[in-house]
Amino acid sequence: MKKTVSAILVFLTGLQLCAQNTYVFFGSFNHNKETEGIYVYELDTLKGKLSKITSVTGILNPSFLTLSQDGKYIFACTESKTKNAGSVSSFEFDPGKKSLSFINSQKTGGENPVYLAAHKNGKWLINGNYTEGSVSVYPISENGMIQPGIQNFQFSEGSVNPGRQDRAHIHSTVFSPDFKYVFLPDLGADKIRAYQFEADKKEPLTEAEKPFTPTYLGSGPRHFAFHPNGKFAYCIEEMGGAVSVYRYDNGKLDPVQRINTHPGQFKNNFESSDVHISPDGHYLYASNRGNENNIAIFSISDDGTLKTVGYQSTKGKHPRTFTIDSTGRFLIVTHPVSGTVVVFKRNAETGLLKKVGRKLKLNGVSTVQVRKY
Repeated sequence: MKKTVSAILVFLTGLQLCAQNTYVFFGSFNHNKETEGIYVYELDTLKGKLSKITSVTGILNPSFLTLSQDGKYIFACTESKTKNAGSVSSFEFDPGKKSLSFINSQKTGGENPVYLAAHKNGKWLINGNYTEGSVSVYPISENGMIQPGIQNFQFSEGSVNPGRQDRAHIHSTVFSPDFKYVFLPDLGADKIRAYQFEADKKEPLTEAEKPFTPTYLGSGPRHFAFHPNGKFAYCIEEMGGAVSVYRYDNGKLDPVQRINTHPGQFKNNFESSDVHISPDGHYLYASNRGNENNIAIFSISDDGTLKTVGYQSTKGKHPRTFTIDSTGRFLIVTHPVSGTVVVFKRNAETGLLKKVGRKLKLNGVSTVQVRKY
């Protein structure tokens, strides 16, 4: 009997040691360094409930977050929407202590940083500055400290809409699946810019052989996502209210489809924002702000093309960003205008979404990332 009890205890201890927690990181437009800017919550992967773990103050408007490949460091666009004061900041997350600690900040060399991407080797960070349209490259030390930027590429040309496209506006910086290229959707110029990234060089970023892919005039390309198989890429167009589908090969994009993210009754004033693909590669999700406040759901065919499945209200105002957890079970949406976070459970077979748990109130919540530890 004693041996049986001991065996059970050893088994349960092993389970506890192997247990993983899923943490969700939120940034916000806090507009005041004295108030909370970044929040960490734990996600109950059975019920979809969010429980607060910790938060940090002392930073202004952390409008976008990204995680290092190992999840140890959190990088944030800070001083966002602050004239001549854009910065990127680094934090260390300790899942054992459930703590988030500030490491350092660096100037972005531009106003209004809106997107960050970390290289898989942990040594590089790339930032996009929206307002004046530039991209900056930073080395990262082994301790997660961001070093001063070593490259800054400034773009100037605009496009057909003088109110929104008077000049370049870089809205995201996305690595290719092999991390050899970086793609920069430029809302102001109606281009998806492409740069080669050579991680072993002192200045890793150089213009690609095909320096850009033009998008529809006035479409305003915003965010960009690769299919898990690495063969297809998808760009959501903020002003055009559409997703453009591309066949991808070695730094080059070949357009194959463009499909609306909204039902037919919506004709203009689109505010499409974010795009993500389920981990199984079967469904694509695209968020719409403005008059719609929903997520468009598409099935993905073997050739990468999309077919509309339906639309899900996000139950909040202005769904700026969202994310899908690594299991594909949950989709989490942030709404800076209503100041709410909503968790949806995803049906892997149909792709449809169902709200679970209560709305979480977070003032100005602007961005979300999720990771299992």
